[in-house]
Formats: sequence, C-alpha cells, structure tokens
Amino acid sequence: MDALHEAGIHAAVALQAGLPWLEKFWIYLTSHFDPKSIFTFYFPVAHGLNTRVGLMVLWTGLVAEWLNVVLKWFLFGERPFWWIHESGLFSQEELKEFPLRQFPVTCETGPGSPSGHCMIPGAALWPIVTALTAKVATCTQSWVLRLIPFLAYTLFLVAMALSRIFVLAHFPHQVVTGVLAGAALGWGLQRCPPNFRNSQFFVVVAAVLLLSALALHGLATAAGIDLDWSLRLASTWCSDPAWLRLDTRPFASLCRVVGSALGLALAARMPLTRREEDDLIDSRLRMTSTGLALVALDILHKLPKATDTASFYRHMVCFYAVGPFLVIIVLPRSVIALRNFLDPPYIPPNNPLLVPAHQGATHNE
Repeated sequence: MDALHEAGIHAAVALQAGLPWLEKFWIYLTSHFDPKSIFTFYFPVAHGLNTRVGLMVLWTGLVAEWLNVVLKWFLFGERPFWWIHESGLFSQEELKEFPLRQFPVTCETGPGSPSGHCMIPGAALWPIVTALTAKVATCTQSWVLRLIPFLAYTLFLVAMALSRIFVLAHFPHQVVTGVLAGAALGWGLQRCPPNFRNSQFFVVVAAVLLLSALALHGLATAAGIDLDWSLRLASTWCSDPAWLRLDTRPFASLCRVVGSALGLALAARMPLTRREEDDLIDSRLRMTSTGLALVALDILHKLPKATDTASFYRHMVCFYAVGPFLVIIVLPRSVIALRNFLDPPYIPPNNPLLVPAHQGATHNE
C-alpha cells in the first residue's frame, strides 16, 4: 500500500502545480457537490423533473452513504494530508520539498477509503442518467446522442475524483474505488426500487440502518478495534483547527441517512391526492415548487446548529427529515393551494350546484 500512497502523493503534487485557475474550480467542485448536495440539490431538482426519479435519487443516496460509512470503518483508508507525516517514509527535508497545500475542505475526519464524494454521487446520479438515456432514446436512434448522459456522468465523476486528490483528501485508488462502487450500487438499486408509499418500510429502514451501524461500531470497539483513529490524526495534522467540521464525521453521515429515511416515511404517511398529482402535471407548478424547495433547503441547512456533538447530531436528523417532507408534500401542496386561491378552478355552467333553487323546485301549488 505504501507504493500506492506514495504515487498518490506525487499525483497530488502534479495537480497542485497545474494551472492556477484550476484551483478555484477544484475547490468549488469538491465543496459544493459533496455528498450533502444529494439531499439538498440533486434530489429536489430530480423530483421537480420526475417524481419517481427524484425519489430514487434520494433512496439510492441514503443507502450509498450508509454503506460508505461502514466500508470506511473497516477498510481503514488513510488520507494524504496526514499519511505523508505519519508514514515515516519522508524526512523533514523531503517534506519541505513537497509544495503541498491544505484547504478548508481538506480536513475530513473520517477514514479515506472509499471516497464518499465519488461513491455517493456515483450511486445517486445513476437514476438520473438512466432516465435521461431512456428519454433520449425515444427521440433519436443515434447511439452517440444516447451516450451523452453517461458521458456527462463519467466526466463529472472524473472531475470530482481529481478535485479530491487535489485537496489532499483522497489517494487515486480511493476515488477509483468510490466511482466503481457507486456505479455498481446505483445500477443494482435501480433494478429493485422500494414502494415509496409504504411509510412503515422507511421507518424500519431508518431503524435498521442506525441500529446496525451502532452495533457494528460497538462490536468493533469491544473487540479492541479503534474506529475513531482517523479523528485524532485529522486533528493532529490539519493546518487549521477551524477546518475540522462535525459534519464530516461518520456519525454525521448516519444522521443524514436516518433523517432522510424518516422524511420519506413522513411523506408516504401523508401523500398527495390524485387530484393534486394531476395538478402537478402543469410544468409551471412543478418549476415553482422546485425553485421554492431549493431556497427552503438552502435556508434550512444554513440555520445555526449546536456546537456540542450530541445536539448537532440531533439537529442533523431533524433537518434531513424535514427536507424530503418539504420537497415531496408541503411545497407542492402549498403551490397548488396558492394557485387555486389566485385563480379558482372554472366550474361549468351546467353544474347542478349552479342551478338556481327556484328552477329545481317542484311546483306543488
């Protein structure tokens, strides 16, 4: 593994020595399209375009994030920003020769393998790629055009992988593993979608994912395996302590997963009526609802959060449970209600409710 790690360090050196304008691009990509964006951006946009695709994006994303946490716990992947110091392969003089820099997005606190930035979008975006490919196939017989969604998906993941190497968050083999695992998981889950109207199923999913992760962590700890080793290394070798964020910890990922599953359960508990679903065929209503969802989720996740760890985790669960319920139920229903208030539906004149009372009366005189 040391050979792979050392090759990864040289790859990061080459990337950081590249074109200066690329630095802003890499940092923007890795900070704005991280795994959280699945829940706050990709899901509401996909849901606005197609309800079922949006639900599959959220479902695939939460399963992928849970699996990513478990894999990271037991693969013990190093991260470049601490490995270069901890490995002992480089003298102080050699370390000074490496012109490597850290950034605010560098100091991830969980283990490094596989890359969550590659694995989770790789899985969650698969339903979108499949839907777009099917849509293009209905419009053209050109195989080149039908490949465009998959090519865009591949280019995005390659760019994400390079950005993670650039900021010293991952080694090349970790991002490759993440991409492959994400694509395989997205393909597999696409073939067996859940019943999104079954609220009990998602409550059970939330409980199983949380309890199983806690049980695995507890059993590993009881067996003498330290699953929190990465927290100490990240704290030791991060250039700026302010860059260490609670939302990069493995248990923060579990809170996103549990909250999102509970949000799906809540939405399934109070579904839209058939008439409301028919109203949302109107593209203007769907676009309005999607725009409001993006604004609402942005505001929701910018609200102040607690600084102590336990309260922070509780807030994470609540925020990520509210998000799907807002996107799937509250905002579409509110947009429809507002439309009906501003522009009441037209009732045909021959409706019996509009016939004057004296016309319908019988003459018994």
